[in-house]
Amino acid sequence: MIPVLDAVGELAKTLAILAGSALIGEIVVVDGGSRDASAAIARKAGARVIEAPRGRGTQLAAGAAAALHDWLWFLHADCRPQPDWEDAVRAFISSNGDKAGYFALTLDDAAPAARRLERIIAWRCRALALPYGDQGLLISRRLYETIGGYAPIPLMEDVDIVRRLGRARLQPVGATMLASAQRYKSGGYLRRPLRNLVCLSLYLAGVAPERIAKLYG
Repeated sequence: MIPVLDAVGELAKTLAILAGSALIGEIVVVDGGSRDASAAIARKAGARVIEAPRGRGTQLAAGAAAALHDWLWFLHADCRPQPDWEDAVRAFISSNGDKAGYFALTLDDAAPAARRLERIIAWRCRALALPYGDQGLLISRRLYETIGGYAPIPLMEDVDIVRRLGRARLQPVGATMLASAQRYKSGGYLRRPLRNLVCLSLYLAGVAPERIAKLYG
């Protein structure tokens, strides 16, 4: 499942990797009202496109409801699994029906700041069991439905679902996801992570995701 909103700049590259894999039974792209050619690009790549109200949690929940298979893989449009991902995913599926998997994250930027951020992300996953949505989420439908799936919220949907999963049901897939660094280049390698930390802190303090979304922009 890939939620999109005006994602034409990155979507085609992600779909090209997925569409070329025999491991992928279907690709569901959930459009939240794009004004660009995202939906057309997805259909051209062979994806099934559905529409849902804007909001990543709402879109992901709609994609899961529409999917036809026993395993679900939630991706962001600007994140691409790296070589050998198929072997890692196949091995995970064969032995981890009671767990959800996430990918290690790397950024497509050679800047030292990108490497520092990658180390922080790895620490966050290891110490806090908080992988974010750009690391992908691989989960059986049975487990997904057991925990109640994605909440239809505009922000923090990834934190919400991994907290309901809990550390014991989260495990690295054993592969890497390459994410676009554009949001960090434009928002700043310091400012954007700090803003994300503020949003996380507000959410953990009980502030409604709808209010946090206004801050996040």
